[in-house]
Amino acid sequence: MVYITGDMHGDLSRLYDKEFRKLKAGDVLIVCGDFGYIFSGDKQEKQVINYLANRKFVTAFIDGTHDNLDRIYRARSTVWHGGTVHRIKGNLLHLCRGQIFKIEGNTFFTFGGGESTDKDMRVSAGNWWRSEEPTPLEMADGARVLDEAGLKVDYFITHEPPSLVKSSILLRRGENDNTNKINGYFEEIGRSCEFKHWYFGSLHEDRVITERYTCVFKKLLAVPRKEEILDTGSIMIT
Repeated sequence: MVYITGDMHGDLSRLYDKEFRKLKAGDVLIVCGDFGYIFSGDKQEKQVINYLANRKFVTAFIDGTHDNLDRIYRARSTVWHGGTVHRIKGNLLHLCRGQIFKIEGNTFFTFGGGESTDKDMRVSAGNWWRSEEPTPLEMADGARVLDEAGLKVDYFITHEPPSLVKSSILLRRGENDNTNKINGYFEEIGRSCEFKHWYFGSLHEDRVITERYTCVFKKLLAVPRKEEILDTGSIMIT
């Protein structure tokens, strides 16, 4: 089974949550950015990496704005389920930007990264990485991959949401609109593609925004296997 969750930020309590502990052999957990367990390289962090690497399920994360990309990008690059990943160790993987993975019959387009709102403070503290912001080349490559797939994918997995979705969430919260180029990029590719659902993190809430967009944080959301979906689009109850 494939499950999707949101920003973990290196929070050790998430690893002991009852939802996390129900994962079993063969499952895949996809984290929508800000994984956070690969950051400082200290002893505790290495223990967590070893713990996740040796689980019987796969933990696969996209990068957010609070991940040490220098360390992540040093991991070995390989192919997994049809897309490029960094194999951190064992069953712990980083899903690269602009890739399509086919898992349990479904296709997942992944694109991490974003733009830190607290960038100035983090630059001063020495824990900000320029590579958090996707480059024009990465965005062009992502668009090309989607084009080669016939502009059709089952699921989008991103850290940031498309601009209109983000603006509506911030408006509801009474916060200033701070959309950026990555939100605009997602807005454009979302309009161009046929897809079932879009999952994103970043905004720290578990909420269905519309019938096709879900913000995920602490919940683990199950993705139906392809064979569980009827031709009508409804989910088969077993």
